[in-house]
Amino acid sequence: LKPFWVKFCGPALRASSRAPPRAAPPRPLARVPGPGDAMARAGPDRYGKLGDQAFGKMEKVNSDLLALTYGSLVTQLLRDVEDVDAVNAQLEKMGYNIGLRVVDEFLAKSGAGPCQDFRDTCEVLAKVGLRMFLGVAADVVMWNRELTACSLVFPDNPLADYVELPQHLSNRLWYSNLLCGVVRGALEQLQLRVECSFQKDTLNGDEHNMIRVELKEVMREDYGEDD
Repeated sequence: LKPFWVKFCGPALRASSRAPPRAAPPRPLARVPGPGDAMARAGPDRYGKLGDQAFGKMEKVNSDLLALTYGSLVTQLLRDVEDVDAVNAQLEKMGYNIGLRVVDEFLAKSGAGPCQDFRDTCEVLAKVGLRMFLGVAADVVMWNRELTACSLVFPDNPLADYVELPQHLSNRLWYSNLLCGVVRGALEQLQLRVECSFQKDTLNGDEHNMIRVELKEVMREDYGEDD
């Protein structure tokens, strides 16, 4: 699997105490759906194939190394920070800084074109983005009526292989909260401000992992007077 934090986590950890890097110019891959939108979009099968092709272009390392590297990171944070809520926040912040940086690689290697709307964007995220960088794909379910919030469901999580949470951390530590930050940071680079949170985790005894993604704002680029 592609250990994206091996490449990005060092800079992200150092940047976690600083202001996040300035967002790149907008990449208008998505917009909020409006009345009468033709929901013509590529089918899940096509996105699945696209994700497999993109995954094939990525560097690979042993999945055991992936799990052990991330486990060491979480363990060190628990020792240094102690407060579980603060660890959850720190993991999310680190993931956010990673997400800001992976978008260019995604655009260069995924082969994904412009998305129709936020719904389409989430399908690409689940079937192509997660497949590229984590090695697994997710199902997009539980849309709200406005099509601005959904859940990403995935049974397998390579970050959590060989992990068993002690009882005092169960249902308190969101072990893979880094992923929520990655999603938030990546979508922000695409001018989509979202809130992202774990709702279910197999480490807490749930049947599958579930991340809730909610669109809060389609951001507009501020242009200078000379633009």
